[in-house]
Amino acid sequence: MSMDMIKAALQGISGVPVTAYDAQGNVEPAVTAKVYRTVADAGIHNIVAAGNTGEFYALTPSEILAVYKAAIAGVGGKAPVTAAIGRSLREAAEMARQARDMGAAAVMSHQPVDPFAAPHAQIDYFRSLADLSPLPLVAYVRAEGFSVDDMVRLAGHANVAGIKFATTDLILLSRAIAAADPAGAIFVCGLAESWAPAFASVGARGFTSGLVNVAPQFSLMVLAALQKGDFEAARATVSRIEAFERMRTKYRNGANVTVVKEAVAMMGVPVGPVRVPGLPHLDAADRKELAGLLETWGLLG
Repeated sequence: MSMDMIKAALQGISGVPVTAYDAQGNVEPAVTAKVYRTVADAGIHNIVAAGNTGEFYALTPSEILAVYKAAIAGVGGKAPVTAAIGRSLREAAEMARQARDMGAAAVMSHQPVDPFAAPHAQIDYFRSLADLSPLPLVAYVRAEGFSVDDMVRLAGHANVAGIKFATTDLILLSRAIAAADPAGAIFVCGLAESWAPAFASVGARGFTSGLVNVAPQFSLMVLAALQKGDFEAARATVSRIEAFERMRTKYRNGANVTVVKEAVAMMGVPVGPVRVPGLPHLDAADRKELAGLLETWGLLG
């Protein structure tokens, strides 16, 4: 798939499906593929295999490859599959080569987790990985402390298709978009639907989503409104999903994936609990609130 096609997909919704586990806690490929198929069938534009909602850092390297395989099989060519990569530069580069061989269209590099990572050196990490990757790269920027020059340097790399910008520093984002080459990387809202209107107002295009596992119709409504410049309609849809997204932020975002997986399970797809250090299960009160919300959305039988 060409760089232009990947950039076009990034201006839509980048959905991040969950990873299913069996009763023994192992990755369950068939159910995982089913989850990816459901997201693809909903019309999501770019589908990220083993992203944060897919519990990348809780998976072993061989499990990550199993998720790639399940994702590509489940999506079945309906959308590009962007394989999440990360850890050391050498490991990430090898994952990119393996993803290419398995049929992925692009790769997304997770934020480096080294506690001593310097901001400009993280840009060097992304750029070095873009040099080594045989597929277009999306850089996942989550840390604070980057400069406009850092963002421009990253966006200008010929093999960087997009920057998944996942902090609330909208001043940095707006200045970076203004300074970067418009023919370079696409700046994508990395904080999902709730932040998409604010990001769009400063020039970001597209957004990421874990909600697509549960209610992709709302994600598509937000995107359609933003593409028309109808911020009032976008905010109205965001208000409908606010309780769901707010629940995900509990425990310093520790419940982020838990809420999604429990919602998917309530809808009849057994995906198993979240692996630690994420929150494995919701408590009874939160589970009741979640079930009530899904019922109001018409998603429970």
